[in-house]
Order: sequence, then structure tokens, then C-alpha cells
Amino acid sequence: MRKGEIYQGVIENYDFPNKGSFMMEDRKVTIKGALKGQKVEFMVTKRKSGMAEGRLLNVLEKSPMEDATPDCPYFGVCGGCAYQTMSYENQLKLKEEMVKKLLAPVVNGSFKELPGYEDKNIDDVWEGILGSPDHAGYRNKMEFTFGDEYKDGPMALGLHKKGNFYDILNVSGCKIIKDEWSRILDFSLEYFKEKNVPFYHRMRHEGVLRNLVIRQSKATGEFLINLVTTTQWDKFGFAKVDGVEVFEVADNGFDLANIDVLKGYVEGLVKLAQEEDFDATIAGILYTENDTLGDVVQSDRTVCLYGQDYITEEVMGLKFKISPFSFFQTNTLGCQVLYTKAREYIMSMESMKDSKVVFDLYSGTGTIAQMMSPAADKVIGIEIVEEAVEAAKENAKLNGLNNCEFIAGDVLKAIDLVEDTPDVIILDPPRDGINPRALDKILNFGVKEMVYISCKPTSLARDLETITKRGYRVVKACVVDQFPRTTHAESVVLLSRKTPDAIIEIDLEMSELDLTRAESKATYKEIEEYV
Repeated sequence: MRKGEIYQGVIENYDFPNKGSFMMEDRKVTIKGALKGQKVEFMVTKRKSGMAEGRLLNVLEKSPMEDATPDCPYFGVCGGCAYQTMSYENQLKLKEEMVKKLLAPVVNGSFKELPGYEDKNIDDVWEGILGSPDHAGYRNKMEFTFGDEYKDGPMALGLHKKGNFYDILNVSGCKIIKDEWSRILDFSLEYFKEKNVPFYHRMRHEGVLRNLVIRQSKATGEFLINLVTTTQWDKFGFAKVDGVEVFEVADNGFDLANIDVLKGYVEGLVKLAQEEDFDATIAGILYTENDTLGDVVQSDRTVCLYGQDYITEEVMGLKFKISPFSFFQTNTLGCQVLYTKAREYIMSMESMKDSKVVFDLYSGTGTIAQMMSPAADKVIGIEIVEEAVEAAKENAKLNGLNNCEFIAGDVLKAIDLVEDTPDVIILDPPRDGINPRALDKILNFGVKEMVYISCKPTSLARDLETITKRGYRVVKACVVDQFPRTTHAESVVLLSRKTPDAIIEIDLEMSELDLTRAESKATYKEIEEYV
């Protein structure tokens, strides 16, 4: 086997995230994007002793799990969805197997160290996978990128092409968004093409248009549209009206763009939403300036061009104001399934039988904290994104909850400032999991029970290894599919601190003790005679 050469093989195993493998010439060959059971053609890209990596070129024979025909015209070109050749039933089956296989070694290993549990394994705590109510059109947020379709090609607005950082694919008609989203994309692209507004070139760091971030409330149907650009307007001939600043505050308190092209964009979107067959409304249109070099959506300044700067969503009977940069699960109905399962785990805890202090760490906009508020004396949420914390405070007020406290800061540092001691801890960290030093502090509280919600199984497996070594065992675990058609999956784990099987009580009368002798030190001869 040589690097750069082309081979064929049948995929025997499948692991997270989206990696197929098989043995060839005493080497484990791993190929990203290849499914178990497929016969594939691949090119060797890396070769070491006992292993090799390959780039998938062609699928020569389908996997038995591939029982569906892709309904998206961009499948195979867009890097967003990998499972469109499988029925939803098989998607769930594959995701469950993948996550369970990843977690099994650490869960099984922890049982072997626990007296009375040596014969147990992951099957004894596994509760399967829960599917998403929506399989298509389920996204409530997407970040689209302006760029060229190919080098020096026409401007596009959409997602990155599979395996390509620079080429952008127009995705009007994408199956994980609703039709109205596609109409917003189509209008935006054609409008800025007509006005000759250039996209931001990520290599040359020149241009204006960067991103279009769209959010939609499942509860109200309202859109929040955020146009993200650089401040290079005047460099490309888009002069400010009357020489004033780009924005001025209008009588209604909202900022109006003083660049004609932005005024026209807002007017065009509003007109689009007024069309009879447009089944939604626009709550707000925002403008964000971002001059950072990195390819990430962030704000140097954000202003509201039209309407309001938030939408309202409803989950489990609670209302949440979602602002442009607030974290919120991207599948509204799916997150209701996720949080229902998390609440079930939490309410099954012995620690929750009496009202307690609950820590919600990495709390985002406070969804879980507010969900647990009625069952606790006090809930404390810690979140590093200040805007999310402010939103959490507003949401708690909106829902009439007065026992929730939200703190802005990194869990690693902020947890030291909290005077309360937790009885229950809920963990919902970002994809990379928990900082090891933060996890050490969390475990030092020694709470009897915890729930860990994870959006990346590999991070969960790593953190569980530390958690179980510090005296906890897995009581229940399951997978929740928040992202149909993709390789991603959420996990929920209930953890309980290990306790001895039995406690022997010994009563001693003080008269039975020779305290005088106890105060004296034993000689070597006395020790030798005793032994």
C-alpha cells in the first residue's frame, strides 16, 4: 500500500464521527464518509505502521442500510448532510450504535471497579435513541456565507462545498430549512448582485458582504435576519448619504441605514414577506459589522434596521427571547425531546425529592435552569457569553421565575465566586466538553447526582472517564437525534456517586477504652508481640 495510490475495499466498521474502516494488508484503513457495508474506491492520503487513511473517491456498492433516495439536489456536493441515502429509521439505528460503541469502554470499565457491579455493562443502563419530530425543515438558525461558487466565479450565498473552504454553494431548496428561507436567500443574492456589492474575500481581506444569519421561531413563525458585512462600504463606492454616519437613530428608537443599498435591502425583504404565499413574518432585520480576520460570525457593532432585535420561542411551556447571538438549540421540537428526557433524569434523582440548590453550568440562555426552577429552592446558571446571560435574566423575568440567578463568566473562574453549595449539578458544555481544571472543581463539590448533556460523543467519553474515576457511575444514558440527515447526535447521561454496599455501625463505651495507654506510644517490641 502506497500513499497516492487508489484501492478498493469493503467497510467493516463505522465510528464517530462518520468514519468507516476495514483491515487491508495488516493495516486499519480509515475513510471519512464511508458507511459500514459499502464497497468503496479510495486514495491513500496517509500511511503509518499498522494504519492508513484514505479519501473516498467513489461508492462502488451501496450499504444494506442505504434504503432511501436523496431528495436534496445538493447531496454529495454540500458538506451539510451525510445520511440522505438512509431511511430515518436506519439513521437512528446507526447513530445509536455509533454513540453506544464509543461510550461502552468507559462505562463498562467503571463498573468493573465498583463492588457489586462487576457483571454489569452498558446494556444495563442504555435507554436507546429518541428521534426528532421533524426530519425536514427543522432548523431554526443557519449561518450562510457570501463568496464565489469557484475561484473567480460568480457570487454565491449559501454553504461551503464539501471538502472546500473557499467555494460557496447556493443552497436554495435545502431540505433542512423551510421554503421561505430559500426565498430570502434568493432575494438577498440577486439584490446584492444587482447593486454590485462585492463579497468579502477571505484571503485578500477585501470586500463587504460576509454572512447572512437567519433565525425563525417555531412558535410564532417570525424571522430574525442579520446581514453581516465589513465596514469597507466607501472603499467600493457606496458613499454615506449626506456625508453623515452610516446610522442615525430614528424617532421610533431604531437605527436607520444611511447607505441607500441597505435601505433598499430592508424595503425588499419587507415587501417579500408581504407576498400572499409567504407563510411567515419578519420580526426584525439587523445589520452587524465584523472586521475580524477570522471566518467566524461575530459583532463589532450590531444595529436594528427594522422591527425588533429578537424573536420569541416556546419550549416546554416557557417563553424565550432569542437575540442575534444567543445560543439556542437549532431544532426547536428536537430540543423539547432532549430537555424532556433531561428533566426526567433530573427528577428521578434522590437529591431532588426535597427542594435543593441546582447548578446549571454552561447555561446558555437559561433554558434548563428555568425548566428546573419549579422543583428547586434556587437555580444558579453560569454562562461565558454575556449576551446569553442577559437574555437568560430577561427570560426568567418573562416567565415569572424569581429563584433563578445567572452569572456571566467562565465556569473555571466563576464557580469560585458562588457562595451557595450545589445539591445537584447539570452540565451542558460546548462541543469540546469541559475544561479539565473546571471539571476538577465541579467534581470537588461531591454532589450525589449529576446530569451531563453532550453535543459531541467523543468529548463526553473523555469527560466520563475522569468523572467515573472520581467516584461516579452511569445510572442511565441515551441518545437524542437533534440533527436528522447529519452525523451529529446529542447524549444525556445520569450519574450517581458510588456508595458502599453496606455500613457496619460500631458502638463503643468510653469505659472500654484505656485512654492513658492510648496516649502513650507503642514500643517496637509491643508491636512485634501484637503482630
